[in-house]
Amino acid sequence: MNILILGSGGREHALAWAVKQNPKCDRLIVAPGNAGIAQIADCASLDIEDGGAVAVFAEENAIDFVIVGPEAPLAAGVADRLSDAGVAVFGPSAAAAQLEASKHFTKEICEAAGAPTAAYAHFTDPDAARAYVKEHGAPIVVKADGLAAGKGVVVAMDVATAMSAIDDMFAGAFGGAGAEVVIEEFMEGEEASFFLLCDGETVLPIGTAQDHKRVGEGDTGPNTGGMGAYSPAPVLDDEVAQKALDEIIKPTVAEMARRGMPYRGVLYAGLMIKDGQPRLVEYNVRFGDPECQVLMMRLGAQVLDLMQAAAEGRLADARVNWADDHALTVVMAANGYPGSYEKGTAIGGLDALEESSFAMCFHAGTQSSDEGIVASGGRVLNVTARGATLKEARDQAYAMVEQIDWPGGFYRTDIGWRALR
Repeated sequence: MNILILGSGGREHALAWAVKQNPKCDRLIVAPGNAGIAQIADCASLDIEDGGAVAVFAEENAIDFVIVGPEAPLAAGVADRLSDAGVAVFGPSAAAAQLEASKHFTKEICEAAGAPTAAYAHFTDPDAARAYVKEHGAPIVVKADGLAAGKGVVVAMDVATAMSAIDDMFAGAFGGAGAEVVIEEFMEGEEASFFLLCDGETVLPIGTAQDHKRVGEGDTGPNTGGMGAYSPAPVLDDEVAQKALDEIIKPTVAEMARRGMPYRGVLYAGLMIKDGQPRLVEYNVRFGDPECQVLMMRLGAQVLDLMQAAAEGRLADARVNWADDHALTVVMAANGYPGSYEKGTAIGGLDALEESSFAMCFHAGTQSSDEGIVASGGRVLNVTARGATLKEARDQAYAMVEQIDWPGGFYRTDIGWRALR
């Protein structure tokens, strides 16, 4: 098979690494890719949000299967254009991708499906939003309705912070994503991620994970795209996972099908769990980043077969073969992230790192230069390891981190603390 993966981050490097191990994969192209991906696949310059251009590229390169990594191409309808062109694609339609592209849409789906989630209100006017916050007080959660690269959520512990978030969103801090705002009840509990494949009808769980969103030790400081993750998530045990399936996921998928927008692809449910009861925080319509990295380490080559089964409506016959182990990833980010950061800083020591099914350094924001590998983004490397226990996986990941020579970057030293305490 000739396979095309769309994207350029650590998620796409992990997907490419897993897919490449499957003997079905004859040629692998990643657009646009990064310096790490270029070591295992062909990289192509392509506007991945232009469905027509992607469809033409697929035809010209005899692509048999396209895997869409990020959310923006899905919201832009790239999967629709590929399907119309007769190209098999893993990823939901633009209509189904509204589960991530519009928080208001998701809330309406949850209401119709009876899925437990936070109470909310939806606003297109800042004055009305401010009045709502004054009435309900804090803590409270303010969210940009649209796609904001994982950063359009403010958990406001006081009214002043909520007011500031409303002002920022309506002033364009997140572009068009903040033209509408959803304000939610603050939910207490422990957050975890549940990943499932869907083919429009059947739902197949493929793993759980927890990530560390905040930049600082002990989960303090500003939110980021994620500073590390581990799998499985202890809080999302079999009993809680079954409740989430029965009360949240399956009713959502059934409601989407009832509305004529069947969901096909990976569904990533962010859950808040308290006293063994899960409630939905949000849906994402793609693999999490950096959660994908730990999931791919544990799934390996079979992920290609599973994604094909989802795309072709064959999930009822699919099975996931799990190793009874753990995986953990540490994000190395450029100094200053998630604020302004320097690009172009050289990274040494990468060539000496182990590369196996138990240890990998996935590139997120890198490019090649005359000096070798340099940083080109905020989150730059995902140092990932597997182990029989979470502690073993953590120790191996941090041993790899210590081999990397990058004065221009930083990382948290406590990834996995909540599960290990």
